[in-house]
Amino acid sequence: MGRGKTEIKRIENSSNRQVTYSKRKNGIIKKAKEITVLCDANVSLVIYGSSGKMHEYCSPKTELSGNKLWDAKHENLQSEIDRIKKENENMQIELRHLGGEDISSLNYEELIAYEDALENGLTSIREKKDEIPKIMRKHELVLQEENKHLMFLVQQGEMAHGRISS
Repeated sequence: MGRGKTEIKRIENSSNRQVTYSKRKNGIIKKAKEITVLCDANVSLVIYGSSGKMHEYCSPKTELSGNKLWDAKHENLQSEIDRIKKENENMQIELRHLGGEDISSLNYEELIAYEDALENGLTSIREKKDEIPKIMRKHELVLQEENKHLMFLVQQGEMAHGRISS
């Protein structure tokens, strides 16, 4: 028995959407390869995902030069590299600001935001630091209990050994 008809609309759950995209992308590339072999057709396929990543298929005999596809892919990759470089630069600037460097260019609101972020970080660090002695005390109590139990077992063994030797 076949599946019901799927309503064609945007999938709201992002992980489900990504899984569906991946499966359908692979399926359509497979179909493009099949039509190339079965029908001796020239097929070119270019898919751009929501992340901007490009996937392509070009049948071996296709007149469309692979250069055009490569140029599009190269342009896409170059724009992705440029975006990542810019993001990296911004993160390095933010890291310097968090370290107290180059803050003269920041306005009042940005300084307040960094101050709040640093205070939240300090609070988290202090809470974690305060947890450590508590954890150590718990471990110490567990070790003391284990030690008592082992001492009891040793004493029991000595008593049992003493009775057998006599």
